[in-house]
Amino acid sequence: MASIPDYDLVSVGSGPAGQRAAIQAAKLGKRVLLVERRPRVGGECLGFGTIPSKTFREAVLWWKESQRAVEFGIACQRSSASFEQLKGRVAEVLRREAEIIEKQLHRNDVEVVRGFASFRDDHTLAIVDGANERLVTAHHVMLAVGTRPAAPPGVPIDGETVVDSDQLLGLATMPRSIVVVGGGVIGMEYASMLGLLGLEVTVVEKRERPLEFLDREIVDELMHQMRDHGVSFRLGESVQSVQVEQGPPRRAVVLLDSGKRLVANVAFFSTGRVGATKDLGLERAGLVADPRGRIAVNDHFQTARPHIYAAGDVVGSPALAATSMEQGRLAACHAFGVEASAMEPHFPIGIYAIPELSMVGATEQELTASKVPYEIGLARYRDTARGQILGDDSGLFKMLFHREDHRLLGCHCIGTGATELIHVGQAVIGLGGGLDYFLKTVFNYPTLAECYKVAALNAANKLQR
Repeated sequence: MASIPDYDLVSVGSGPAGQRAAIQAAKLGKRVLLVERRPRVGGECLGFGTIPSKTFREAVLWWKESQRAVEFGIACQRSSASFEQLKGRVAEVLRREAEIIEKQLHRNDVEVVRGFASFRDDHTLAIVDGANERLVTAHHVMLAVGTRPAAPPGVPIDGETVVDSDQLLGLATMPRSIVVVGGGVIGMEYASMLGLLGLEVTVVEKRERPLEFLDREIVDELMHQMRDHGVSFRLGESVQSVQVEQGPPRRAVVLLDSGKRLVANVAFFSTGRVGATKDLGLERAGLVADPRGRIAVNDHFQTARPHIYAAGDVVGSPALAATSMEQGRLAACHAFGVEASAMEPHFPIGIYAIPELSMVGATEQELTASKVPYEIGLARYRDTARGQILGDDSGLFKMLFHREDHRLLGCHCIGTGATELIHVGQAVIGLGGGLDYFLKTVFNYPTLAECYKVAALNAANKLQR
């Protein structure tokens, strides 16, 4: 650049990747501007994604537990949960979390502005807020704009009868029935929550199995429990068309390729997401996005223009809030010449369905395909004291050990606290540990961590045979 830029780093987007990149750069003494198009910071993660859905899930669980109080010998009046009450809890958590993020950014001297950012050239951005436009120059740019729901072709998304994942919690009233199109993470999470609330839920998935990247046994258990809550599955089915009957009441009519006709108060489409790059003016910076709006990056999260970085969901898989945070931090370190170790490959995956699922490491399918000899160690929550205390008799925990050197290769869990429990396995995999560690280690009692001991003993018994 011919002149000194206004900022060392401009981060476009204030989700997990944008926040961490901005704060890391500020901690290095750099001049940082963070641009957010919404009134509230936090990006898609806080606006419509991770935090709202997980808060809604927790509110549903609290309501459900109040209904189960009699099973614990506690007499209380049964109550019904209104959609407004559940959404009220979501709104309160979002408000508090936004305040926390704002304070973190302020504490680290990160300047925050609202508006839509787009490139004028590869070092210049225009920030538009209503009728006001501001041009800023930057030595480095971080693109952390996240994703938006993919619009299914020919589907009349109206935000009322046919909705996407950004609109579901914005419904005015709770529907009595819903068709969930898409058996991915978002679809299965919401389907399980709504099923627990007593809605008539049907999941339509074009593949023969939902959540194909997870351990099959764990997914089978999830589907079993969802069916117990009244959720129906139409697997191997694709949507041909959607119509809206004006009623009253208004209803969505979903016609499948097989000829089946599904009618519900609401049709919820969760059929993937695309990068929110359409209005960035990437071409003026010498960049292009792929057909799904994603931006290609190298191992340091640099785009085709080395001073422009991208991180988070907009760069594609794994598209997790946790990995996005680390990507943003690592990108800022690289931009300003600070050495930082690459992200560990063994990161955990959490699916916040009801019940929740989590995994780290390899699945049985992967090990079988790679011809890696392994043994399974199983533990069921009902066989632990903590499982009995919690009233969770369906939780399942499994570990996969190499048959020859006994290294831990993978951990998979479904049940209460699965996303917390998995971190012990993550640490052991990262440190190259295995069966001996679990056989020698004492875990707090009664805790769900006892599952590690039970599963290890189960694997050891099989290996001795």
